[in-house]
Amino acid sequence: QVQLVESGGGLVQAGGSLRLSCVASGSIFSINTMRWYRQAPGKQREFVATVTNIGSTNYADSVKGRFTISREGAYNTVYLQMNSLKPEDTGVYYCNYHRAFSTEESWGQGTQVTVSS
Repeated sequence: QVQLVESGGGLVQAGGSLRLSCVASGSIFSINTMRWYRQAPGKQREFVATVTNIGSTNYADSVKGRFTISREGAYNTVYLQMNSLKPEDTGVYYCNYHRAFSTEESWGQGTQVTVSS
């Protein structure tokens, strides 16, 4: 089992920046994908960004050019650098771990991001 702990959320004005962190611990398989999702009030959880163990990345269209996902520390820490934040980026951001060749996945508890206009 893998445990995930997110941090770095907060309140920021539109146009500002935040960096989210996700620290993974436990039985981490070396081949894996880490993702960030977010959930706005009254809406379904949506994909934000992904990074594989070899550093391949992908982003939702809504955040391309503004958000950057990265990982370090033998793959156990993942970051989401969020720039040019918009009020519509407001929500709870969740870190997700998915083990390759398996259905095993884990979720963090989430961190709140609020962008004021």
